[in-house]
Amino acid sequence: MFEGRRILITGGTGSWGYELVRQLLPQNPERIIVYSRNESSQVAMQRAFEDKRISFCIGDIRDREALVRACSGVDLIFHLAALKHVPVCEDQPYEALKTNVIGTQNVIEAAIENKVERVINISTDKAANPSNFYGMTKAIGEKLIVYANLLGSDTKFVCVRGGNVLGTNGSVIHLFMNQIAHKNEISLTHRNMTRFFLTLEDAIRLLFKATMESVGGEIFVMTMPTCRIVDLADVLMEAMGKHVDMVETGVRPGEKIHEILLTEYESLSTVVYDDQYLVILPTIDIPGLSAHYSSYPKVHFDSFSSSQSLMTKEEIRQMLVRGGFLT
Repeated sequence: MFEGRRILITGGTGSWGYELVRQLLPQNPERIIVYSRNESSQVAMQRAFEDKRISFCIGDIRDREALVRACSGVDLIFHLAALKHVPVCEDQPYEALKTNVIGTQNVIEAAIENKVERVINISTDKAANPSNFYGMTKAIGEKLIVYANLLGSDTKFVCVRGGNVLGTNGSVIHLFMNQIAHKNEISLTHRNMTRFFLTLEDAIRLLFKATMESVGGEIFVMTMPTCRIVDLADVLMEAMGKHVDMVETGVRPGEKIHEILLTEYESLSTVVYDDQYLVILPTIDIPGLSAHYSSYPKVHFDSFSSSQSLMTKEEIRQMLVRGGFLT
């Protein structure tokens, strides 16, 4: 799938981008183009990999012309670039709109103009029944990506929706470990809060699977394990040998106690792909898509919430070990 290909990664200097590049290189792509607006992050990434197959392009997905130029000769696009922090997007909605919605539209148009074979858009559980502006922009982004399959081009557009990935920039793991090490308390917004979690390495492997097996127009949903944030904090304190107080700071604007990966409405058109993925089929008619998934079983539940099937503390610890946070 990736051998001899030219691959562009928007927002490629983030945690997802690093791991994506790390797992792509052994598959012998011709070129990986990291497209982002942070010069220092690109220099650091270049020094970290020191591979001639990786090239770097300074640019913003808000800049359509620059994006069109960067996509010249590209076979595949992984669209990672976004404003992702809920409080930032609540405080600066115009900026989130320009990056997450208009930027995604620019990716679509640049891909079609350059006859890119496939675009894989990385989405989030916050796009399901969104309660904050970040989730709303990502939900619109999903709709744009799905609809792009009806624009009469040969480019295929696919979404992959997941939850929290361990250790990414701004991750609660880093926050808690820093607070345990240097402060006498851990700050929790709410003691009952639950979230979906997956290791970064596993997330990228699942991303590759959707890239290779998708048809175009569907939303692949990672069936991620869930945990209580307070249990995560307990496991980290036990592992670090230091117990500190937990202080509730209050739920932030737009923040949910429990996230969902699949809404009740979406469940009506969702099939079970395998034990790792659900596939949401669009309500609009994309030729051949429904027929392709006609033999797959429909889901037997109304929604998929982070409050369900919670991991035990031992399972959380094992996940942290797999993610490289604990030994």
